[in-house]
Amino acid sequence: MTALINEWQDAWLLAGARTPFADLAGPLGLVSPIDLGIKAARAAIGKAGIDAAEIGHVVAGSVAQASYDAYMLPRHVGLYAGVREDVPALLVQRVCGTGIEALAQGANAVERQGAGVSLCVGAESMSRNPIAAYTHRNGFTLGAPVEFKDFLWEALLDPACGLSMGGTAEELAKRHGISRAEVDAFAARSFDRALAAREAGFFADEVVPVTSETFSREGLADRGIALSRRTPSVDADTHPRPSPVETLAKIRPAFGGVQTGGNSSAVVDGAAAALVCSGAFAKGRAPLARLVASAAVGCPPAIMGIGPVPAIRALLARTGLTLDQIDLIEINEAFGAQVMACSRELGLDEAKLNANGGAIAIGHPLAATGIRLAVTCARALKRRGGRYGIASACIGGGQGIALLIEVAS
Repeated sequence: MTALINEWQDAWLLAGARTPFADLAGPLGLVSPIDLGIKAARAAIGKAGIDAAEIGHVVAGSVAQASYDAYMLPRHVGLYAGVREDVPALLVQRVCGTGIEALAQGANAVERQGAGVSLCVGAESMSRNPIAAYTHRNGFTLGAPVEFKDFLWEALLDPACGLSMGGTAEELAKRHGISRAEVDAFAARSFDRALAAREAGFFADEVVPVTSETFSREGLADRGIALSRRTPSVDADTHPRPSPVETLAKIRPAFGGVQTGGNSSAVVDGAAAALVCSGAFAKGRAPLARLVASAAVGCPPAIMGIGPVPAIRALLARTGLTLDQIDLIEINEAFGAQVMACSRELGLDEAKLNANGGAIAIGHPLAATGIRLAVTCARALKRRGGRYGIASACIGGGQGIALLIEVAS
């Protein structure tokens, strides 16, 4: 098996923050992903207690082209977060693994390129996915079909294997004998854990409220966030709600099998940011964790959801650790059956898996998810007194990615 491995000795997750994740077409539905990214970046810098001028690299990602200036996302996030003008910015995209890839690239810049501190951001507006056409640049021919399509829906199809992303989860359900009742039970647990974590205040140190505000920088045009007067502030994830099995069982299948809108990842808007720094910069501060290694692998497109399995195995093989030594594991809940298949193949202790709920309850803003997983995992490890954690995600098209972290002693 081919695996792209990164290992680090001196890369530290200093701090992280995220916006609330808000349901599709909800209170963040009109906000540009760039502005969501700026908000998360400013919050992460504030939590770290550092001057943005100390940042030496910006790496950011967004999967959808959700604004006309989308290709400037990393540069604009850095500039309006206060990073110096001479600091370069990099756009990364590994679909649902983009957030983890951003952290890996940030760590590489710190350890191998002398960045000192990397600002790593993932931002996604699912609501602003365009209604797009790719064939009308030269006009419309009389009688020819007009091919405007919903990018958000059409992008779920992988034409290589002829399956939607939900269809790949159904394929895993068939191969692993996973029933609808089992998937609904997994989803109900995700909601229960997320609600319990919120009630206990776990997310309070991670989520920054979003209000209408202006982002200014001398010499640049102002930009910012303008929320509806009906919802002047968003201070918590909007999707977690009491979701017993009996309620989930009433939802009709979305892909002809076990997956429904209730036991698949919530479609949400949001952004997450984290700072990765060197040990010298971390000295005297309280970093969340050390970044130990990452692994990216390929897998069959028709079962893309199994990607975390070979990625996690590659990570463990390279570092010499065993699953028994991993205290907490975060695997993105793209689909309930997908995570269950990964758990069964790895033989996971499910008490360690997504202990504070996952994307079924919280949501999956594509590029932001990996950073959320890593920050959530590090914070939970600190609370529980654990040492090692893994954040992992499957990737549309047939890939998997995983990140190993070790809490700072």
